Amino acid sequence: MHTEVPGGEFDRRLDAVRDRIADAGVDAGVWFGATSIEYVSGFAHIRTERPVVLAVTIDEVAITVPRLEVERVSGNPRIDAVYSYFDYPQGAPVETAAGMLDDLGAASVAADMDGAPGVMGYEGPALSEFVDVESQDWVARLRYAKSNAEIELIRESARWANLAHRYLAEHTEAGAHPVTVSQRASLEGSRAMLDALGDEYAVRTRGDGPVHAGYIAGEQTRLPHGHTANERLREGDVLVTGATANVDGYHSELERTMFVGEPSDEQADYFELMLEAQTIAIDALGPGVELAYVDDLVTEYFAEQGVAEHAQHHVGHNIGLGAHEPPYIDAGADGTMEPGHVYTIEPGIYTDTYGYRHSDTVAITEDGTDRLTYFPRDIESNTL
Repeated sequence: MHTEVPGGEFDRRLDAVRDRIADAGVDAGVWFGATSIEYVSGFAHIRTERPVVLAVTIDEVAITVPRLEVERVSGNPRIDAVYSYFDYPQGAPVETAAGMLDDLGAASVAADMDGAPGVMGYEGPALSEFVDVESQDWVARLRYAKSNAEIELIRESARWANLAHRYLAEHTEAGAHPVTVSQRASLEGSRAMLDALGDEYAVRTRGDGPVHAGYIAGEQTRLPHGHTANERLREGDVLVTGATANVDGYHSELERTMFVGEPSDEQADYFELMLEAQTIAIDALGPGVELAYVDDLVTEYFAEQGVAEHAQHHVGHNIGLGAHEPPYIDAGADGTMEPGHVYTIEPGIYTDTYGYRHSDTVAITEDGTDRLTYFPRDIESNTL
């Protein structure tokens, strides 16, 4: 059982980054993106108007943070030096980072962006006003393929997502409110996870639980990203569920189409079409398979069945530290699947009244696939 990224993973990541620094002929790699900073250093933070800047050279790792993050980052064993500014706008984040780079002897850098992202009102100078900057996407590329340790974290997430989804199904009935059912399933799933893992679980939440389960219901399901309506469930409603768990920042994705009471013939027909499309996609996965090929298979199937107009998105996406990560299983995507890629497989059908979508998390292995989520997919198991 793995519930935390092992220290050796960060050594491997830093080695990979330093190889790219050497190949690029620059003095340092620089990151402003919060997920990239966490991936390289293990320092997780909430990105606000206060920029955080990580710098890696061949010999050192340094970081610039706002004053309120100094204590949190100071104990990080992979960071050699911490620079800080008091706050924004009174502080000078990029200027402080430029001073950090000067101390590191980094006159030329490869950065994930030229300055801090303009979020929550931040406005500041470009990094290239102070040092020579070329662009790089090294960490984004490294994150395409997960290590065995990362896949085990996603697998652990899937275990607790599965349990929370069972709670969700148990508490769902006509007359119940989607919000309270979701809260109850999330609470019970979180409590079970925390009780079972105890001190083994690296807490990554701010008051909410590590497990989340919920759904959209009724007509909201016809929108792929519908909202939870303020309406109690009724007999005949279609639900599109979702469950996940946070395991040291890594997530899985488990979604099911469910019915409150027996589905109509039309609902059952659409369900079976969706299920077959997902089966086609899952069966097509594997190392060396072209990303576009899998999406094309599903598109062809929907066209053959006369429901192509009801499709609104591609088959799936990579998942890990981010809920959506490249590569994407999309007709316009280049490249092939590789061992370590972890995909959500979620082709959907959206009619004028309801939507139908399952999502499963599947890892690509050296010789095939490994489905990490395992809640039943058949219509009987998903009729409440």
